[in-house]
Amino acid sequence: MTLKTLLLGAVATGALAPAAFAERGEDGHVNIIYWQAPSIMTPYLSSGTKDIEASSLVLEPLGRYTETGELVPYLAEEIPTVENGGVSEDLKSITWKLKEGLLWSDGSPVTSADVKFTADYCMDPEGGCAQLAKFDHIASIDTPDDLTVVVNFDEAMPNPYGPFMGGQSPILQKAQFESCTGAAASTCTEANFNPIGTGPFVVDEFKPNDVISLSANPNYRDPAKPAFATATLKGGGDAEAAARAVLQTGEFDYAWNLQLAPDVLASMAEGGQGTPVSAFGTLVERLEMNMTDPSPDLPEGERSTVAHPHPILSDFNVRKALSMAIDRGLLTEIGYGQAGRPTCNLVPAPALYASDNEECLTQDLEGAKALLEEAGWTDSDGDGVREKDGMKLSLLYQTSTNAVRQDFQALIKDWWNQIGVETELRNVDSSVFFGGDPGSPDTFQKFYADVEMYANNFDGTDPQSYLQMYRCGNEPKPSSQWQGENINRFCNEEYDALLDELAKTGELSKRGEIAKQLNDIITKETMTIVPLVDRGRVSAHSNTLGGVVLNTWDSELWNAADWYRIDG
Repeated sequence: MTLKTLLLGAVATGALAPAAFAERGEDGHVNIIYWQAPSIMTPYLSSGTKDIEASSLVLEPLGRYTETGELVPYLAEEIPTVENGGVSEDLKSITWKLKEGLLWSDGSPVTSADVKFTADYCMDPEGGCAQLAKFDHIASIDTPDDLTVVVNFDEAMPNPYGPFMGGQSPILQKAQFESCTGAAASTCTEANFNPIGTGPFVVDEFKPNDVISLSANPNYRDPAKPAFATATLKGGGDAEAAARAVLQTGEFDYAWNLQLAPDVLASMAEGGQGTPVSAFGTLVERLEMNMTDPSPDLPEGERSTVAHPHPILSDFNVRKALSMAIDRGLLTEIGYGQAGRPTCNLVPAPALYASDNEECLTQDLEGAKALLEEAGWTDSDGDGVREKDGMKLSLLYQTSTNAVRQDFQALIKDWWNQIGVETELRNVDSSVFFGGDPGSPDTFQKFYADVEMYANNFDGTDPQSYLQMYRCGNEPKPSSQWQGENINRFCNEEYDALLDELAKTGELSKRGEIAKQLNDIITKETMTIVPLVDRGRVSAHSNTLGGVVLNTWDSELWNAADWYRIDG
């Protein structure tokens, strides 16, 4: 055992502070692999997890969530609360205090103007911000001095931690992005690929959908961090290759989102080079039902927009039958084993917010057939495909390219065929599917299909911002450069009214009740979202990489500044 390893052990036990011996960059290079390659380095122009997480190496929020869901300050001095005076008694404002002496990676000071600008940037109605739900109910933002930011809400906000908390809502440098607002946001390639940040690393070279080369931020606030002088985040390939690169060959130090069959992952772990890590959070693999018409017969700019309701999936009975035909238990067993749980909920955790909705857990093929028959979808010509009013019950079902997802597609197609639904399958390279490029026809935001499958989750332990994604008007559309969080174009007045009630409700038990109602409207009463599996997050790190703490409530790279090399 080397002296450094002994010292690191002392640090872990609190016997010795890292600053006593650590030096920025002394551990050389770290290799990270995300088989879904990042396409952009700002979460404000992408809902893709791979882009949000890559960005978190460079861009930071005022506060983050720990692996236990606790709120901790990052750029802020402390987390504002009513008790410390940071949140007003009437819950209509929150005051953040920046740490003194913070510098951007270019050496310029971080000020309250940058924080205010970030909110203005996202809230610009022409900008198409992918994280707009984080800024719901903001009335104004004041900056009384360079270190103080006061966020004023238009009503009491018992949970005022939407803006500037977590990896989905970091601070942008005003000087770099001030000419990139509104419709110009997506055109600012240099800023979007090479943001100036406060995080432990800076971008040296960004190759979209391929690789990011980074180096230690010379102005990072802790002079002893990061331990690594340089880093590479490699994208592309598939989950199996990523797992092999850490667990068997040792080429990489960290592999994200190992969406593999449990037996495959267990076999790889025997390679002895690395360690799988897993934890449950709020990641749900689900089907999104397109409530708008994606037909290529419509003019470009009108496909998948609210001007054209879906000719088949607007029928609730069809959506319900599609859900009834699915065996979620079998999907979970085949795809995730103990790292998954069948679910009917969009919000599976924490327990306070998780509905007891379990109706979907029992597959009912005969019931699905009967429901379609009663709704007038019949197979009149005996070809095995139902039709109604001259329209075939035929659907295009898309997802990203991944072995587990293609297994799911095959099984679901078979079940749907059994109930008389003709199903065409399509899979898209994950870097493109989750990339958010407004010019691509293949992004999950544009949704040029009838049904699509993916997984998503939310920062922290409170689902308010997550549920706000499905507010009327928050759908991706041409006027927002196809950005937006309401992916299936859902709109329901009762739902929006409950969102407003949740925003002003402080008592936790009542917040839980409202969140469950919102969950049930989407997943049970309307079935515009069909949850499949509550997925545990599974990643892996090399046996020589220390400091890794898997976090399902924030970015997985949330504490990359604390990573270090363990000597063999």
